[in-house]
Amino acid sequence: MSPPANFEQLQSAIAAAYPHLSPQLQQLGRFALERPDEMALGTVASVAEAAEVQPSALIRFANALGFGGFTDLQQPLRARLLQRSASYRERIVALDSEGPTRKQLDTAEADVLQRFAADASTELAQLSDNVPRTMLAAAATLVAAADRVHMLAQRRAFPVAAYLSYALGQLEVQTQLLDGMGGMLGDTLRRIGRRDLLLVASFRPYSPEVVAAAADAKQRHVPVVAITDTALSPLKPSARVCLELGPQANTAFQSLAAPMCLAQVLVVCTGQRLAQLDQQRQRRGTSK
Repeated sequence: MSPPANFEQLQSAIAAAYPHLSPQLQQLGRFALERPDEMALGTVASVAEAAEVQPSALIRFANALGFGGFTDLQQPLRARLLQRSASYRERIVALDSEGPTRKQLDTAEADVLQRFAADASTELAQLSDNVPRTMLAAAATLVAAADRVHMLAQRRAFPVAAYLSYALGQLEVQTQLLDGMGGMLGDTLRRIGRRDLLLVASFRPYSPEVVAAAADAKQRHVPVVAITDTALSPLKPSARVCLELGPQANTAFQSLAAPMCLAQVLVVCTGQRLAQLDQQRQRRGTSK
């Protein structure tokens, strides 16, 4: 087995191997996807301590993914770091060090606002690293081609589905927001046809109903597009296209900045794809 050559391939390799790994190696798989920078720059000892595993587990983990050793495993992770520019959080910190901005914040509310804005900026800066253009194009193509797009999300992810239902509707895409009102979710899901599309969103801790709906749709050959966090999401096996935002920050309040930004980008890409389809139809009509 050839080892993964870049971070995207590494994500896929970890997701594919994950079900067959020992609990300790699964723990390392989660660590690699959730804290890739630490995995890239740490030593065997420091990473083992941070991941709460034995140092020898790192070697076994690297071997399980086709690498000769831990240093080889770090190469695609370090390449990812070199491709990234300084995060917005780092820029904000740099600005703070240049002037008295932070000291001028004289209320707790302003301090909270700055902290949340910095967290959201970091998520947005990482978004382009985590979602390849090819995946966006594939998702937009599926949305544009569907007879009807059904959106399903619950709890924190629900605003993402609600926005997509509204915005895609403005593009004259036939949409349906599945809210499960009246206990009718199961009946509605069963009526989704193969020419339709199920667009789901869920983040850890994942909604069991959303995960089950995606799995059922795949079994019935209904295409699924998923917006989720990492390659270890239970939505990934069911999705024809899986848009992965990356690991969530370990904070009490999880931001929706990145998911909503991705939803807006998906709408714009779908609009572009619909325009291309209209032009193709016009050319075919002119040539007759």
